[in-house]
Amino acid sequence: MVTYIPSKFNALTKTEDGGIVVYNSYTGAIVNFEADEREEVMTALKRQGSPALDTEVKQALFDSGFIVKDTIDEMKRADLLHQSMHRTDMLHLILMTTEQCNFRCRYCYESFAKGRMTDDTKAGVKALVAERAGTLNDLHISWFGGEPLLELGIIEELSKEYMTIAEKHNIHYSADVVTNGYFLNRETFEKLLSWNVSQYMVTIDGVQAVHDARRHMIGGQGTFERIVDNLKTLRDVEGDFNMTIRINFDEDNLRETEHLIDFLKEHFADDKRFGVFFRPVGRWGGPNDEEIPTCTHITANKKIWEFTETAIDKGLAMSNMVEGALNPTAAVCYAAKPNAMVIGSDGQLYKCTTVLDEEVNKVGHLNADGTMDLDYDKIASWLLSGEETDTVCQSCFFRPSCQGNHCPWYRVVSGERPCPSEKKNIKKVLNLVWKNSLQQA
Repeated sequence: MVTYIPSKFNALTKTEDGGIVVYNSYTGAIVNFEADEREEVMTALKRQGSPALDTEVKQALFDSGFIVKDTIDEMKRADLLHQSMHRTDMLHLILMTTEQCNFRCRYCYESFAKGRMTDDTKAGVKALVAERAGTLNDLHISWFGGEPLLELGIIEELSKEYMTIAEKHNIHYSADVVTNGYFLNRETFEKLLSWNVSQYMVTIDGVQAVHDARRHMIGGQGTFERIVDNLKTLRDVEGDFNMTIRINFDEDNLRETEHLIDFLKEHFADDKRFGVFFRPVGRWGGPNDEEIPTCTHITANKKIWEFTETAIDKGLAMSNMVEGALNPTAAVCYAAKPNAMVIGSDGQLYKCTTVLDEEVNKVGHLNADGTMDLDYDKIASWLLSGEETDTVCQSCFFRPSCQGNHCPWYRVVSGERPCPSEKKNIKKVLNLVWKNSLQQA
């Protein structure tokens, strides 16, 4: 006799209207049940389970993975999900078109020692994809720097090459860009959209005086007005894209952030393609590390979601990156994924974009013919530090999403478990996902 029992990978929270939101990290399902369904949901999710799927609510719980047959070994499911990250039909390349930048942000960790992508590296990244094309189903490119839009011509050249290869081999091709926004005018934006770049991240750290003190040009000139003017013009562009406006905070701008939320509300609350994303500044290895007034972990975790809730309550959308991180394997850092690689402008291969100068992060070199000279011992240190050995991660409800590898470098440096903020605050996050969804309706 089969019994339907609650999944090990569930989390849930009550909503303000008396309903309940249930989430499962193995399926990625997030479902809101109404107030009149709540009691039945809670009963079905009790440990003793249910003998049959004899109601619509129970069937919905089963279909979303919230209840499973008692014959299912969910630990084996999680193990197989982990193995799926070794798929060879997927490739994610983070390409540094240049390692130079027109900004000198106060908390930046990059050294700007190298310039634009060399001809050999361009040849190498073309040959690498061409050689793998016959086995790929999915190719994703992240444009990174430095400031990647300093070399828009390289993005154009490589994008057109990849789009041609993808069409020929029936590969799903997508791309994103992390940019300071200074060059992201409408003309450039429309070009990027035509090259399948649909995900964007631009950082604004406060209203004008605050932002300009933290994120200024090499010569100290302000950047706020130019960035905001650029973003405003993008509201008139038709088409599907997601613009994440990232707000980095520390003790210096903590009390100014709500003023920025009010400013962003005024200009972007009516366009849900623009979403906000709050994150604490860290000491990531830059020359000003010791002077950065970082928040404590407790304050940072609290403020991420306080700011997000304030923004949602004022009509702004939450970045799709938040809900996206709840999907299976989505909270695993790219540095811990076998099919992801960072390629520097000179062909140096890395796993992580943050600690570029750390020796363990220099995992090989890309040759002009597309072959890679790899140090597999270094690569293993990035890939094998999570749930493979951490028994606490193995039994965690969030295991399928982050697999103990939300940030492998944090584990190396601190010796602590790198639990993502979404997991630590899952009830609050699910409530915010629910609130955000009401606005999108």
